[in-house]
Amino acid sequence: MKKVGEHVTIDFLGVKQDYSPDFYSKVIYKIAKKANVEVLNIAEHKFKPHGFTCVALLAESHMSFHTFPEKGIISFDFFTCAKISPTAALDILKKEIKHERAVVRNFDRSNKGVYEDIYSTPGHKKYYIVDDVLENFISKVGQHIEILKLEEFGNALFIDSELQVAEKDEKKYSGQFVNSALSLSKDNSSAAIIGGGDGGVVRECLLKGFDLIDWYELDPEVVKACQKHLPKICGEVKANNNVKTYWGDAFESIRKVKDSKYDKIFVDLNDDQYCIDLAAKNMKGLKRILKPNGIITAQVGCLSKKPKQVNSWLKVLSQNFGNSKLDEVFIPSFDCRWNFASSIMNS
Repeated sequence: MKKVGEHVTIDFLGVKQDYSPDFYSKVIYKIAKKANVEVLNIAEHKFKPHGFTCVALLAESHMSFHTFPEKGIISFDFFTCAKISPTAALDILKKEIKHERAVVRNFDRSNKGVYEDIYSTPGHKKYYIVDDVLENFISKVGQHIEILKLEEFGNALFIDSELQVAEKDEKKYSGQFVNSALSLSKDNSSAAIIGGGDGGVVRECLLKGFDLIDWYELDPEVVKACQKHLPKICGEVKANNNVKTYWGDAFESIRKVKDSKYDKIFVDLNDDQYCIDLAAKNMKGLKRILKPNGIITAQVGCLSKKPKQVNSWLKVLSQNFGNSKLDEVFIPSFDCRWNFASSIMNS
């Protein structure tokens, strides 16, 4: 980590007193003395009808106060590259400013970033710690592709702001995906994979001995980015003669596939209603290319976080095949148990 300093912000709530400008200058010098920083200059401005801002330029960065008397709030921030943490200001401020509650945020200023988990809720925010951004672009088919180096999970693929796979635990996802199908039938002569641009499901099919793998992927730029930055996931796929890749709309491509070609079909699309509807619309074509007693397996998301979505997938499969089975695995980078739904093409 390349750290340049520490930053603390403190919001004092329930403040009833409107302090004078001199008060803030004196407090700044008290804090500076305790934190062993040098005050170079102080700028002040009093607003009408109320409100006051005071900014101190330090040799080691800055301090500031912003007051909101109409809301009973005084906001303070202190950024410093000095050796003493800016939290040293907290004890002084708590004694000097009469308040009901203080909201303190303390963080490093560095090359590390944070990336919000798309499954966060307003009352329960979660973030990934990002060490580096390796790729960030909009592909020609319109997907926002990001490859981020995460502190805990290694290189990871995000599409349209949602985590798809991470190096550290991708095998849990792809392994369970393929095993869900094989647990219902061991036949492994041929497989079709719809989506899954990271290549993990393709790799698992190779490891399980599938003789023929047809990979239908919309976006070649996703695959290229993963081959470059996630070689542990898809490195074995690139030059394997058992894999044939079809670019573009998968459901258009399978129109040309002969009947009853595949033992297994893996549907690795985004876990949203659009993709559920898309799969449902094209289920007749998927059934046509699946062998009697063949298995179709789809990743369907997290039952605990999106039960409606998972149940919609199960409904689509049950309506088309007359049966469905749900498997799950805990994936640390997703911070939840992920589900895979399978159905058998009864002969």
